[in-house]
Amino acid sequence: MFRRLCSLVLGVAIVAQTLPVSAQAQARRRRAAAPTGRFDVAPYRDAASRLIGAALADRAAWLRLAELTDTIGHRLSGSPQLERAIAWAVDRMTRDGLEHVRIEKVMVPKWVRGAERADILEPYPHAIAMLGLGDSVGTPPEGITAEVLVVSGFAQLDERASDARGRVVLLNVPFTTYDETMNVRVTGASRAARHGAVAMLIRSVGPNGLRLPHTGMLQYAADAPAIPAAAIASEDADRLQRMADRGDTVVVRLQMEARTDGDVESANVIGELRGRERPDEIVVVGGHLDSWDVGAGAQDDGGGCIATWEAVRLMKALGLRPRRTVRVVLFTNEENGTRGGTAYRDMHRAELAQHVAMLESDSGVFRPTGFGFTGSARARATVMVIASLLEGLGASTISAVGGGADIGPSVEAARIPALSLDVDGPYFQIHHTQADTVDKVDPRELATCVAAIAVMTYVLAEMPQRLGE
Repeated sequence: MFRRLCSLVLGVAIVAQTLPVSAQAQARRRRAAAPTGRFDVAPYRDAASRLIGAALADRAAWLRLAELTDTIGHRLSGSPQLERAIAWAVDRMTRDGLEHVRIEKVMVPKWVRGAERADILEPYPHAIAMLGLGDSVGTPPEGITAEVLVVSGFAQLDERASDARGRVVLLNVPFTTYDETMNVRVTGASRAARHGAVAMLIRSVGPNGLRLPHTGMLQYAADAPAIPAAAIASEDADRLQRMADRGDTVVVRLQMEARTDGDVESANVIGELRGRERPDEIVVVGGHLDSWDVGAGAQDDGGGCIATWEAVRLMKALGLRPRRTVRVVLFTNEENGTRGGTAYRDMHRAELAQHVAMLESDSGVFRPTGFGFTGSARARATVMVIASLLEGLGASTISAVGGGADIGPSVEAARIPALSLDVDGPYFQIHHTQADTVDKVDPRELATCVAAIAVMTYVLAEMPQRLGE
């Protein structure tokens, strides 16, 4: 990419020598106004090479992720496990020699899953693979026993509104993309409750496979009763669909001890590598330390936390202190509230104008392909040239949109350029399931994610001008 841009610039310069003076002046004005992205990455090639080499030299990132997930495990907001993870991260960042390591307190919701199960009682007994949805209410101790109404989506639910009263509604909506299908999980319980349903089940928001239910957050509407809600494996949703299609009367029993215990104290974890010339200008990188209470939160989002943290650790270890401060933030409560991202915005509002860029990793740590980017055309052009340093890793593509749930509040408040790590892998196959464990993380792919993040972050923090200027 850089070579092609240099060739284009050289060609323009040669042509300009043959133009009249007035035409040359006009051409210079046009070039000055246009976001050409003529940023010279040559001074950063040595540092990039060192960062990539160090990242790929060993399994340090994977071993740290294994330590987190093996010794602490899943980390739901408000849980003792999350608080242990916060203390662990502070200790390890301090040992790494990061600067100004600290926690910033955040009040987060505490939802407790409790014991849960779902069973088909009629026409044939069968246990259902299920997970209660985050923030769901529970059932009475004896559970809820009712006939099932299977519908293909909200439109069919509305058409069969009279049939929903007193029943458990199954929204059997096939997975397309996460953004499209997630709305069924988030709003489905209230949609069903408005029609008199006593509980809601959804087909898991994720690809079919291996009878894994996928949990995730729901939101209750103020104008509808709060009814229990759970996700079931696609195989069980298909079984219920076949029974309904045969005309069977299908009865299920749902038992959930879920409850919400109000707000409790948690924290974002922050560590820095202070800038040598402009320490008040900041590049933020990070992920969310909390996870759902199933699996071990390895891909979502322990890997994102470790990858961004390791990128900063490598700069420190290699003596690469950039002009600006690089700040790693491990956010709390992304999964069921995004309180950590909102709290960061509110606590740092006075300095948001000094944030040069924010980068989030929260799509897994599979093979990196590049970064999503949101910002000005001039800034995008610069980011594209920086990404040329990652061509050897196959991570040089800059896609249309960058950002994330945790950096989103700050990005929106101050119009900060936003990046997100793009990866290629079966993220949604294990997303929010028991299968999200460290064995699903390839050490080499994680190391390559570290390398890509480290190079992009270092150059953004080191370049003489602010991104976009």
